[in-house]
Formats: sequence, C-alpha cells, structure tokens
Amino acid sequence: MTKRLHFFGGLFALLLLVSACSPASHGSMAKDVPYDALFIDSMIEHHQGAVDMAEQALEQAEQPELRAFAEVILADQEAEIAQMRSWRQSWYPDLSPTEGMHMDMGPMEVAEDVSKPYDLRFIEAMIPHHEGAIEMAKDALKNATRAEIRELAQAIIAAQEAEIEQMQQWLLTWYGE
Repeated sequence: MTKRLHFFGGLFALLLLVSACSPASHGSMAKDVPYDALFIDSMIEHHQGAVDMAEQALEQAEQPELRAFAEVILADQEAEIAQMRSWRQSWYPDLSPTEGMHMDMGPMEVAEDVSKPYDLRFIEAMIPHHEGAIEMAKDALKNATRAEIRELAQAIIAAQEAEIEQMQQWLLTWYGE
C-alpha cells in the first residue's frame, strides 16, 4: 500500500511538472493581459510590416497601379497604427509591451528572389500578409472587449478582403496567374 501511494504521489508530481513546463502553459501568462492590448500590439507590428513593404514598393514597383496601391496602404495603415497607439496609451498606460497574439501574420517582407519581377513578389507577399490580418481581425471580433477594437477589426476585414481581390486580379492580368 505504501509503495502504491509513493508511486501515485510521484506520478502526480511528475504530471504537475510536465504540465507546468509544456508549451501550452506559457499562454496562461497572457491571461492577465487584456485581449485588446494583445490585439493592439500584434496589429501594430503587423501593420508596420505592410508599411515597410509599401514603402519599398514606392521605390521598386513597375506598375503605376501598384505604386498607387502602396500609397493607399501607407495612408490607411499609418492612420490605424496612430489610432491603435493612442488607444494603447489611453487604455493601458502602465502595461508593458506584450508578446502579442501569437498568430501567423504572413510574410513581413517582400522576397528577394530576383528571378521574379518585383511587382509579382510584392503581391505574393502582400496577399498572405493581408490574410494574416484578416484572421487576427476575425479573432478580435470574437474576443475583443472594446467596441472600438471590434469596429477596427470589421474595417480591416472589409478593406483587406477588397485589396486581396484587387491583387488577385492583377496577378491574373499581369502574370496570367
């Protein structure tokens, strides 16, 4: 009987140790962080990736439509970054930067494969980048506590779905893809 108790006690301690060290348990630290702060921190990082790619497109894109599109990305996403930074400061002034949502953001830069035209590489990076933002925004529609975050998420979904459609049309028109 004593051996059985020691065995089960040891097994229980081992299970506790394994569960405490498992990757799933690391997400529990974020439970103390408001979801909206996680979303803001993630989406600022994500938008900055699009801004960086758009700035590069202004210099390297051949198609005037793509350069105009880059201007739209810069204007829209820089405005959203400014809004999110304002909310972050107002709502969570004492909260340290978070680790974000841990969701796939898609590519954060244009591939350097010079065997393909820059415009094609930009589109091939920006479509999955936008898809990452849409997934993050859909998550926010379900989990955000503030109406402002849900409204931003709806705007992101609408704008980026339309932009994906436009880029897919360019792929077909310009590259037959």
